[in-house]
Amino acid sequence: MPWAPDLSRRDLQPELIDQADLDAGRHLHALEGLVRINIFSGSAGILWPPIRDLISADPRRSWRLLDVGAGAGDLPLALWRKAQRAGFRLEVEGCDKSGRAVEHARQRAKRSNVPARFFECDALEDALPDGYDIVMSSLFLHHLDEPQAIELLRRKAAAAGRLMLVNDLERSWAGFTLAYWGVRLLTRCDVVHADGPQSVAGAFRLDEVRALCRAAGLEGYALKRRFPCRYLLAWKR
Repeated sequence: MPWAPDLSRRDLQPELIDQADLDAGRHLHALEGLVRINIFSGSAGILWPPIRDLISADPRRSWRLLDVGAGAGDLPLALWRKAQRAGFRLEVEGCDKSGRAVEHARQRAKRSNVPARFFECDALEDALPDGYDIVMSSLFLHHLDEPQAIELLRRKAAAAGRLMLVNDLERSWAGFTLAYWGVRLLTRCDVVHADGPQSVAGAFRLDEVRALCRAAGLEGYALKRRFPCRYLLAWKR
């Protein structure tokens, strides 16, 4: 590895995928690379158990889910499929500040024959719409500084009628090493090669996530480590 960050504290740096002037081809290539990473890391499987437990309490009704910072839209689609296989009715939607990502997610849903809705929304600037039972995000929180992360948690909790979820990276040497080599095995995208390890360097440790939750006023949350080098934050209303 060409660089070794000090992981005792966050090294939050701008990531290539967040650049507004990123070339369209590289952006779409990066989104597809992240889809592969979500598949490898089992992100949908990390998020599904608390969703399943909530839905199973009232399986006759239809439930609504919003993915904030949905990117390529693969996770809402995967969760919809899991709900279908379990015999549950789950309506899935996703939002992202990138119009290009939103259109890419819409095309993915169309190809997959999943009745998902995707729309543009800057979760830090725009009010999140209400009416959702579940509001989640995946690999989004580590892009933010502490005040932004606290605000995002507050906004998501306010929009979530029943359940708020965060699936994200935990900052550690194991996670950094896995990210550095894993992204190189899973994709040829130079954007993901650069952003993968940088994401871990900028990620929160669990004690830092707990501090964010306290600052956001989230009482009774559950925070657990998940393979590989992830955590799942769950908060119920």
